[in-house]
Amino acid sequence: MSDIAELERRISAALARIEAGVEVLGAVPEEAAPAARDEAGTARLTEELEAERAANAQLTERVRAIKEKQETMVGALEKKVERLTAQIDAADAEIRRLKQLGDELTETNRALTAAAAAGVAEPALINRSLMSELDALRAQRAAEIAEMDGILAELKPLIGEVA
Repeated sequence: MSDIAELERRISAALARIEAGVEVLGAVPEEAAPAARDEAGTARLTEELEAERAANAQLTERVRAIKEKQETMVGALEKKVERLTAQIDAADAEIRRLKQLGDELTETNRALTAAAAAGVAEPALINRSLMSELDALRAQRAAEIAEMDGILAELKPLIGEVA
């Protein structure tokens, strides 16, 4: 029986130690739980932060690409505006020249008509009339060439795209 009493005492001591250990373990998780929750929360927040940083980097890259594309388009449009402005200026100059030559031709023809009505043939008026007409034809040709150059300038990019 003494063995049984000794075994009971040992079992009781072991149960007391187990109970004390369980209390210690039970107390530690309660105190450690907020820390564990903080670590889990921190890890979750870190993951969310990294996800937001990745999304921000993607958006920044998209904005950069859009800005680059926009700058390229603006540059191309500015060049086109410059070219078209130069063509318009050239066409305006030719139109002014044609108008001036037309006015000169009209005046010369009036003088020729007056001379013919008076029965006087003036070789200088006839010469001046022919020169005015020749200048008007040259100006008209130059205006047509300028117009064709403008058309060709518009067609070149289209022909290049097709080829």
